[in-house]
Amino acid sequence: MKKLFFAAILVFGTTSLIQAQSELAFGIKGGVNFSNLTGDRFGEFDDDSARTSFNLGALVEIPVTEKFAIQPEVFYSGQGFDLIQRDNDQDTEFQLNYINVPVLAKIYLVQGLYLEAGPQVGFLVDSKIEGPNATLGLNEDNFNDIDFAGAVGVGYKFNGGMYLNARYTQGFTDIYDGETGDNATKNGVFAASLGFIFN
Repeated sequence: MKKLFFAAILVFGTTSLIQAQSELAFGIKGGVNFSNLTGDRFGEFDDDSARTSFNLGALVEIPVTEKFAIQPEVFYSGQGFDLIQRDNDQDTEFQLNYINVPVLAKIYLVQGLYLEAGPQVGFLVDSKIEGPNATLGLNEDNFNDIDFAGAVGVGYKFNGGMYLNARYTQGFTDIYDGETGDNATKNGVFAASLGFIFN
């Protein structure tokens, strides 16, 4: 809860500094995540081991010019990977769940179509292994509490405020505390989202 509170202050505190200069547009978002891990700690994870989860959160679009905006967000993101996959969809998952706070630059190419990119900081809120019959909590002291990452994406904003978005986020921080170099294991997440911006 403290991490969620801090993330919300980070996003909305930043926007309050420039509220007097910009017409803010608040929004909501939700969608599906396909997450995996990259790195050499356990070798590269196959695409087939990607965990399917969800993202859900809020955002603020801050217009700078007609075609350029800054968009801070705060959202819950289910990440990790599948340890074991089964035909009946009862997978055993290695779960790392975060509150993520990206600050994205948005460039509108043509009406509605935009590209986005920017840094992201994530706050680990939960770590566990969950299977069809049991859940095993993991010692969070073994993991980095904060995950720095970079995000790139593309989207389309319809007249009226609804939008579609596809984004890839690559972690820069090792998920394990104290590991560096060739042992580094990082988050990688592809997300597809549907949202609405209240103009």
